[in-house]
Amino acid sequence: MLSSKEVATITWDIQYCSLPTVLRYCKKCGKKSEYICSGDFRVNAQQKELDIWLIYTCAHCNTTWNSTIYSRVSPQKLGAGLLEQFSCNDINLAMQYAMNLSLLQRNGAEIKLPVYQIIGENVTLEKPVSIKIQSKYVLPIKISSILRMKLGISQREFDTLLLNGHIQSNTGQDLKKCKLSSEIIVTIS
Repeated sequence: MLSSKEVATITWDIQYCSLPTVLRYCKKCGKKSEYICSGDFRVNAQQKELDIWLIYTCAHCNTTWNSTIYSRVSPQKLGAGLLEQFSCNDINLAMQYAMNLSLLQRNGAEIKLPVYQIIGENVTLEKPVSIKIQSKYVLPIKISSILRMKLGISQREFDTLLLNGHIQSNTGQDLKKCKLSSEIIVTIS
């Protein structure tokens, strides 16, 4: 049994139902289109160096786009294990690169957030609780969206709770604007 000063701590994990799609101009379609990650890598040898891409396919016409992962890199720098993962189209490695927002932005793509679910115990606003929200991947999901979705409250209710100090982050971040990095702790009182 918790005393009035103790607060239960629970964890919410963000799990993605799919890989994010990217938006890019498709020459064949003549417009900006969604590209879907194929999960396959292309490894090309240029003398003693390698180029490695993650292959995406246009959702409308199947045109491919290669997202650059490495350009002119020495195979020794990668190591035999990583090179083998690229050669065998390791799905976990493909997921890691497909969820890398900064890599996609460096390659000139806009990311379209994937569908996600919040795994963890449901809470009510009646008891104080500390919630650790975590994600394996850093995608620009607003903390306010996660909280509203899991708590089942409207934007207006969320704003009221925030204004009255009933929902706060442990670091003092503005929960209306901040986005999930790898984790954040939010307290509901």
